[in-house]
This record gives sequence, structure tokens and C-alpha cells, in this order.
Amino acid sequence: MSVPSRREVVLVALLLAFLLIFESWRHVPAATIDTNLHNATVLTTTTAPPTTLQRQSFKTRQTWGTSTPLDTKTIAHVPGWTIFDRLYIYKGVVYIVSDQPQQVPDLQFVYSKALRIENGLEKELERLPTDEDIKVIGTSEAKKLFGTGAAIIDGVNFLVNDNAQYMTHYYHWSAEMWFGFWRTYSSLDLNISPNGNTTLPPIRRLLFNHLDNFHWRDYAHMNEWVFRSSFPGATMEFIDDWRDRAEMDTAWVFDRVLVADRSAAMISYNWGRFQRTASTAFALPGSVDWWMAIRDNVVQLAGIDTTVVAGTMQKPVITYISRQHWGRRMLIQEDHEELVKELYRLRDKYKWEVNVVEMEHVSRVEQIRLAARTTILMGVHGNGLTSLIWMKPSPRSAVFEFFYPKGFAHDYEFTARALGMTHYGFWGSEYFTSPALPPVSYPEGFQGNQIPIDAKIIGHLCEQRLGLGYEI
Repeated sequence: MSVPSRREVVLVALLLAFLLIFESWRHVPAATIDTNLHNATVLTTTTAPPTTLQRQSFKTRQTWGTSTPLDTKTIAHVPGWTIFDRLYIYKGVVYIVSDQPQQVPDLQFVYSKALRIENGLEKELERLPTDEDIKVIGTSEAKKLFGTGAAIIDGVNFLVNDNAQYMTHYYHWSAEMWFGFWRTYSSLDLNISPNGNTTLPPIRRLLFNHLDNFHWRDYAHMNEWVFRSSFPGATMEFIDDWRDRAEMDTAWVFDRVLVADRSAAMISYNWGRFQRTASTAFALPGSVDWWMAIRDNVVQLAGIDTTVVAGTMQKPVITYISRQHWGRRMLIQEDHEELVKELYRLRDKYKWEVNVVEMEHVSRVEQIRLAARTTILMGVHGNGLTSLIWMKPSPRSAVFEFFYPKGFAHDYEFTARALGMTHYGFWGSEYFTSPALPPVSYPEGFQGNQIPIDAKIIGHLCEQRLGLGYEI
């Protein structure tokens, strides 16, 4: 047998060293990982063996044994919007467990039968809740009813006790339901920053107990974009899921739940003022930048830098949403043409960006991107103006809404003002803004195609707002 060469000895030595290193890597314990999605950080590797980790069962049940159930706690409440800790449901009925019922909100302002909204006192009374819908019981009665425990619906949940009547509409979904939900929930963090940072945990579930999975998307498919971009990890449950829980003959308890009810909001003072269910939530305390957490999530998923500010620091953007091919609520054609000419005049004179768009021909992503960059948004009263909720409020941002003369609705006026933006309503050459608002009115012609607008007045007001003239 020949003697190994020096080269062969070196190769064998390197192979042995590699095997030793590889074997040591196999026994290094896994690093501890911070699961906070906003600050995912790998921490220092531990040296404790895996056998020291404590094993435990999933926390799926709240058990009180021979004691009584923990009582329900009301965290925040205004008509139509209520946050509860430990709200119970059993066989489809909602239970507020409390030995101090006088401290529980009036149930007609919390919950209803979720019937279709129709006018008249008789219809209002039919929508009021009964013991078949929601009930306040003491802890002793709760123990008799629920037994020794309840299954936990963990995390923060949003329960919408409404039918499909208003759900499949972009404005009512985003600028009413979602608007009111977040305004209520954000009242628990009064220091939301201008860039949307908040201490509030995201919701786990959006639950509809009177709505099926086929009746929540709008025709433009904006509803699903808003929900899934606001909380990418949240899930949805519908009427069949509610029935599943009801038929399991066990009590359920929410860790925390925000209950929304349109009918309950409609019997409030603020509803009488603005006819917007979200308006009642503004009686709660809140941060100036309360909406930025939602707005920034939505526009960021659309590919827009959330720090983009529509105002004097960057070139202003004017966006006119035209309805001239929609077939309903359209400008007089000649007035539309004059308006487009006037906006292009401003573009050429001041080098401002001007966009004339028909939203039905613009993708969801482009709608959100355009609104996020817009300084002044304008158009005839209609669903397209819902895009104002993605604008970045600034001292120059504004919404111009065109009405048939003597007609007015609070929809976009209230929404713009709630975000800290100025809204102007127009009747041809006449315009108005808060607090000098006309009464709500839908005169003949409101839905028609002969809505006038004075292009020169629009151009002059744009110059005033974007050129600082109105501050002199």
C-alpha cells in the first residue's frame, strides 16, 4: 500500500473539520422570535435546551367552575356603536352579564332586529330589540344559563348587526360603516400619530350575523379592497357561521367586540343632524389623526408612499370626477365642457396637475392612488366622491361638490369635514360651506342630467385655495 500524499492528508483533514462543524450546527437551539408584526426582530439565541419550554393547552375556554361568570364591561358607547369586553352569545341571543343593569346602555341604542330600514314610526318600533335579540342578565342567572364556562372568541372583533340593504355600496361600506367603526375603536387611542401609528391591536374578525357571503361586495369591488388592505390578516364570518355557533348549544364570549347597528344609530341626535350613522361616533374623544391608520394601510397597499402630502410643498393636483356617461346626475353638457376648459387653463398657467376621470373606467388601484395624491377633488354628488377618504388632509385640500340648485345632502360634506378638509357645495354660480349650510333637500331635478355649474367660479376658487389668496 502506498503512503498517502500530503495533498490527500489535507483533504481528509478538511472533510473531518466540516463534519464536526455541521454536527454542532444541528444542536443549536432555534432563536426566539418577537411575533409583533410591526417590529419583527430576531432576539439573542438562547442556550437553554428545548425540554425547558413550558407546555400548555390553547386558551379556548373561559371557565368559572363553581363561581359566577365575569361580568360584561362597557368600554365605549354612543348610539349604534358600542365596545364591550366579555360580551356573551348563547343560541344566537346576545347577553350582557351585569349585576348593575342601571350602568348598561339603553339596549335600543345598542342593538336592533336588523330589519330593513323603512320610514315611519311603525317601522321604527318594529326594529326595536326584544329579549329574543339581546338581554341583560345577572351573574347568577348567567351561571344557570351558561353552565361552568364559555368558549372564547379571542382578540378584537367587529360585529355588524345589519342586513344587506346598505352593504353593497362603496360609500355606505367605507364612509359609513368602516368610518364609524374606526372612529369608535380609535377613541381608545387618543395619540394616533400623523403617520398612522397606533397602540391599538388590529381586529381579528369581521362578523355579520344577518348577512351572507354573497351580499357584501359592491359592483366596483372596492369594499373588499378596503377591508383586506385595512387588516390583511382579519377573517370574516357570516350568517351561517352565526347559526353554527347558535346550534352548538354552548355559550360564547368575546374577548373584546365592537357592535355596530344602523337602526340604533338612527334614533340618535347626531343622526338627526347629518343622516350619517358614523356621525354618532364623533361624540367620543379622538385623535386629530384618527383616520390615518386606516388611510395609510389602504393607500400603501395600492403602492403609494404614505408620506405624500397634497398641498403647498408639492405640485397641487386637481381631480374632476365626471359622470357625463353615467346616465344619472350629470352636468349640463355645455357646463361640463366649459369646466374642463377652465381646469386645463389652470394647468397650463400654473403647471398644476389636472385629471378629468370617469371612475367606472379606472381600476381600483388607480382610483386610490389618484385620490391619495389629490389636493382638490370635485364632481357631481355621487359615489365617486367617496374617494375623498383616501386624500391626505392639508391646509389646501378641499372637496367641491355640485348639486342641482336648492338640493343638498350631507354625505360627502360631513365626511370631508370629519377628516379636517374643507367642503364647498355648488348651485351653479353660488357656493356654500360649513357652518352656513342649507337644509337637506332633494328637489325635482336632483337626480337629473341638467345640473349647472359655473366654470369661472370653480377656477377662481381653485386659484384662491391653491394660491393662498383666501388667507389675505
